[in-house]
Amino acid sequence: MPAFTHRLATETDIPAIAALMDRAIAALQAGYLSPDEIAASRLSMGLDTQLIADRTYFLIEQAGVLAGCGGWSFRATLFGGDASAVARDVRLLDPAHDAARIRAMYTNPDFIRRGVGRQMLALCEDAARSAGFKRLEMMATLAGEPLYRACGYEEIERVARMAPTGPPVPGVRMGKTLG
Repeated sequence: MPAFTHRLATETDIPAIAALMDRAIAALQAGYLSPDEIAASRLSMGLDTQLIADRTYFLIEQAGVLAGCGGWSFRATLFGGDASAVARDVRLLDPAHDAARIRAMYTNPDFIRRGVGRQMLALCEDAARSAGFKRLEMMATLAGEPLYRACGYEEIERVARMAPTGPPVPGVRMGKTLG
């Protein structure tokens, strides 16, 4: 089997990223959320194209197939995409005092349990560390929480409603100190 490769996403990748996100939300949240909650989760999930513009959004591929995507951010927004109901905050974070953000992590359902999520986290952690950040935070889905815990992230708080409308969709704000 060919090895995984990674690269930074570009604007031309947006349609493929959107398709992967749609598949991942539908398939991977099913064991954790009801159909109504999955539909509502789309109000707080998705791609924030600011990550692509900032050159902080990665793609992992295998033989030309998109296996996963995700990024980190030096901006204040914790989660949410371009079309989400969650307000974004583009303020720059101070690496000396603030935690960088892990953002918009999705794995192609055909590639789960093959190390894509771990590789994506490692790419993001290394890039944030290189930018001077000493800590990371994210808003995890319930489906992503086990992976993040296994990678050293700890719960900061449980959130009952990630979007301002629709049924409540739970999330977990998590953080990790970089070594």
